[in-house]
Amino acid sequence: MIVWKFKGGIHPPTKKLAKDSKIEKMESSKRFYLFLAQNAGNPPKLIVQAGSEVKTGQRIADADGFVSVPLHSPVTGKVVEIKKEKHPVTGRPADMVVIEKTKADEWIKLDPVKPYTDYTPDEIKKRVVEAGIVGLGGATFPTHVKLAPSKKVDTVILNGAECEPYLTIDHRMMVEYADEICKGGVAIAKAIGATKIFAGIEENKPDAIEAMKKAGDPMGIEIVVLPTKYPQGSEKHLIYAITKKEVPSGGLPMDVGVVVDNVSTARAIYRALEYGEPLIERGLTITGEGVKASKNVFARIGTPLSDLVNYASPTEDTQRVILGGPMTGVAVESLDIGISKGTSGITVLPEMIVKKAVETNCIRCYRCVDACPTNLEPYLLYKQFKKKMFNEMKETHLMDCIECGSCAYVCPANIDHVKAFKTAKLVVRTLGRR
Repeated sequence: MIVWKFKGGIHPPTKKLAKDSKIEKMESSKRFYLFLAQNAGNPPKLIVQAGSEVKTGQRIADADGFVSVPLHSPVTGKVVEIKKEKHPVTGRPADMVVIEKTKADEWIKLDPVKPYTDYTPDEIKKRVVEAGIVGLGGATFPTHVKLAPSKKVDTVILNGAECEPYLTIDHRMMVEYADEICKGGVAIAKAIGATKIFAGIEENKPDAIEAMKKAGDPMGIEIVVLPTKYPQGSEKHLIYAITKKEVPSGGLPMDVGVVVDNVSTARAIYRALEYGEPLIERGLTITGEGVKASKNVFARIGTPLSDLVNYASPTEDTQRVILGGPMTGVAVESLDIGISKGTSGITVLPEMIVKKAVETNCIRCYRCVDACPTNLEPYLLYKQFKKKMFNEMKETHLMDCIECGSCAYVCPANIDHVKAFKTAKLVVRTLGRR
């Protein structure tokens, strides 16, 4: 297959320190910290209270509307506290449920359980909602919404690009669980009536490519080997690379007949169908020069960051902890919060790597324009941001920004474009709701 290259993008050091580390299963923590807001759209509505006894897999919050998913208890224990805590992504106070483990797992699984091939399309969609599954690549968009497109979709793309530096969990998932991923991809295609399934994987993951081909060929899944380039894993760029179809500005993949799901999401769908497992656990990478042993692990949702960092043995000069990778992740102020459904990794960096660069004036070098994979003019958007020209930013296609950080990476003036654009988007959305 011919792979179409996209304009812009960058080639940062990949630093895949944990690419050869098999996924380890962490022992359960004593306390779990679960933000209710773990999905794009409306956070679910809490249905337990302080003092409630809960079991593993029990629903503790119901979906609030179509673009929302339920939340389940990761352990058997007791709800010891419900409080407000600063959310690391939004920076705003958000509802958090604290659960203390009191005994070994007593499961409440989804019912009925049968072979994944025996589910009807409607039953697959229902199970995906019940399991609380969201995009595990980091976007956390409710997966059942993707499985109910308002337009004809004939193509499913499994996203195994994992172009973010440091992160390797999707790589290891494909090496170790290719069969389950491909079965999940088949279920996705069945749910939406798609006839073509592709899996896009960057060429720097030969063992993952081999494993996925072995598992996918008998199921009719075509493995597409992609150039190693950031942000190859961006949904729109992946679609263009594989199909040469361009998602229009402000549009969605279904506008060009495509649905994209992360490989870990596909596996979660298979596990929900075949074993009745709600999404209470996910794989993630703990990595960076700030830990002595980079690892890939399975951890329960809500596991404290402190437990995860300690599991990888932090160095004495650990300076910064990032939820996600260094390009799109968010630095956290405290380790006393838990991982969420969207936490694909924890990057730990020492003081020698964390640059405290001072922002200077933009020199109009246009490197950000050359690097932008969505054909935007970041320097102009930033100028408008400084002047609080939010309506003008919207007209300059602010909402098409995928927040990949390519502009900030190449900027000689050390301008943090992404932080500015995230803030601007919040303002634009708020103004639009008035």
